[in-house]
Amino acid sequence: MPKSKRAKVFHLTQVTKKTREQKEKLFENIRECIPKYERCFVFSVDNMRNNYLKEVRHELSDCRIFFGKTKLTARALGTTPDNAQADGINRLTRHLSGSVGLIFTDRAPGSIVTYFGSLSPVDFARAGATAPRTFVIPAGVVYSTGGAVPADDDVPVSHSLEPELRRLGMPTRLVRGRVILGSEDPDAEGDLQRDGYTVCREGQVLDSRQTRLLKLFGVCMSEFHVRLLAYWTASTGEVTELDVGGDGMEGVENVDEDEASDE
Repeated sequence: MPKSKRAKVFHLTQVTKKTREQKEKLFENIRECIPKYERCFVFSVDNMRNNYLKEVRHELSDCRIFFGKTKLTARALGTTPDNAQADGINRLTRHLSGSVGLIFTDRAPGSIVTYFGSLSPVDFARAGATAPRTFVIPAGVVYSTGGAVPADDDVPVSHSLEPELRRLGMPTRLVRGRVILGSEDPDAEGDLQRDGYTVCREGQVLDSRQTRLLKLFGVCMSEFHVRLLAYWTASTGEVTELDVGGDGMEGVENVDEDEASDE
């Protein structure tokens, strides 16, 4: 008797591992780019989102972007002066740790820094992220933005959402078709009328319950941000470290405007 298809177990978290051929191809592609481009930037990503990285690839279509294993990337560039694929490029490897990648480009350093300096789209936070600010939902009628805008410019949340809010830990109830947080009586002892409900506090590591509440109220607390760490210049063999703690322009302010416009 044939086995029932219903008995099959499908692991939704299963992913295909990269093969040796794919790793070797990435290795060779990096090495092929080294003599073709004037500069190579090392960048790191905060709050990685694939859709935003795709936009970066589209905007920098004349450049090559690699985002892979740091050890493989370091071997492709060369870790010592003896095995470096170009003069001085091995000094970039000290920046290859964490969530980092490479950008090969012929563009002027100032244009690359300016582009990424203006790139900071926001998105909903994921579990494990750190809350950049405190978010409190006022007691009383619960509105769709959780008090982020004045009540006159907002609308109450749908009554169908109340069971999920309660499941996520909010002490809500239905009163005449409206979702109410805390007691209606502002003088009631022990109510939430004065303090409201704190979803998260600044600096707190968010869990899945908190991120779900933030998403329900349309609160974005995650910012996709690319930080440029350093870049290598083929013509000089020099590696310039960028000021990641400031506006990112330290080390590139001496780029001649005429030179930048010619590239």
